[in-house]
Amino acid sequence: MGKRSIKEDKNVYQLAREEANMTRAEASEALEFISENKLANIEYDKTPAQPDEILAMAKAYKKPSLCNYYCSNECPIGQELVPEIKPASLAEIVLEMLADINSVNKTKERLIEITADGVVDEEELADFVRIQKELEALSLSVDSLNLWVDEMISSGKIDETKLKKLQNM
Repeated sequence: MGKRSIKEDKNVYQLAREEANMTRAEASEALEFISENKLANIEYDKTPAQPDEILAMAKAYKKPSLCNYYCSNECPIGQELVPEIKPASLAEIVLEMLADINSVNKTKERLIEITADGVVDEEELADFVRIQKELEALSLSVDSLNLWVDEMISSGKIDETKLKKLQNM
């Protein structure tokens, strides 16, 4: 077995590999097309990881959240468009989602009033922006739930085949 790193400021990719209980050599073998040296360079922030490498790491380490991290923190397009999803428990996600749904429900009549004429005028703009932020929060809650499901599938706690079968009913 390889040596354990004593580096204190480990990046997310090294932490994910170590959480998967893999040495760099084992990870390189599991990743197939990423050499041990390339992996070390990614983990020491000497070389930026490429999207296909992130996908491979997420799968090998059973850590789908690596994809969200990469998109929201390292990809120039994702930094503009993809919010980072912080890991949370199912209870936290559901409670946040219910709070967001309640908030949106309270303002749906105002959204109808604002958009009925197809124009958002100066007097409506502040309310429209507030409602837009509420909808973004709800969207983030849904994304958090989807990531939680992906993590549960990856860890084997949810059977993906059964889930897909139920989703197609």
